Amino acid sequence: MIDEVQFDKDGLIPAIVQDRKTGKVLMLAYMNKESLQKTIETKETWFYSRSRQELWNKGATSGNKQIVSGIQLDCDGDSLLVTVTPQGPACHKGVESCFYQTLFGEDVTKREVIHQIVKIIEDRRANPQEGSYTTYLFNEGIDKVLKKVGEETSEVIIAAKNNDKKEIKWEVSDLIYHTLVLLNITNVSIEDIKDELYARHIKKKADNNE
Repeated sequence: MIDEVQFDKDGLIPAIVQDRKTGKVLMLAYMNKESLQKTIETKETWFYSRSRQELWNKGATSGNKQIVSGIQLDCDGDSLLVTVTPQGPACHKGVESCFYQTLFGEDVTKREVIHQIVKIIEDRRANPQEGSYTTYLFNEGIDKVLKKVGEETSEVIIAAKNNDKKEIKWEVSDLIYHTLVLLNITNVSIEDIKDELYARHIKKKADNNE
């Protein structure tokens, strides 16, 4: 596939780096043929610095490496999409993504809301905070969380039977939140759920169409 890559006149190609879990765009850098080959061989991102004119391995000094899960080539063959599991911030300023400044329009936080809530839940478990409802649930334990999941499920059913859109949104949101807490307690990740849904609905469909 490397033979199909259309490097520019300087032997470079732009590489967009994306978080495989959240879909968030983390950074844009450039690769040449050698850095692309090293990325594939090591499963870590390697780029070519246009200013220093040398290869560089992301996270080699900071420790914020990026573990590569896939590389896609666009339709014209002149740009790459690299999906990674980041081991720390992508930006040299210490933030998650280099794209953190909104120049126009809305930011992308709504798209990432589930993963943001998961991070908050993980933090409350690791660092309990007085007055936090999530901390309260962890202190009460799984029986309390299961009770809340059951209650919220019933309330979703009632809201749906009443065909009340506002209540449906409210109660489904409550159910999702408490379910995320339950997943944390039982050590089931969002990735586990994605894998299961993929196997059931996407891969199964693809296999049946072969």
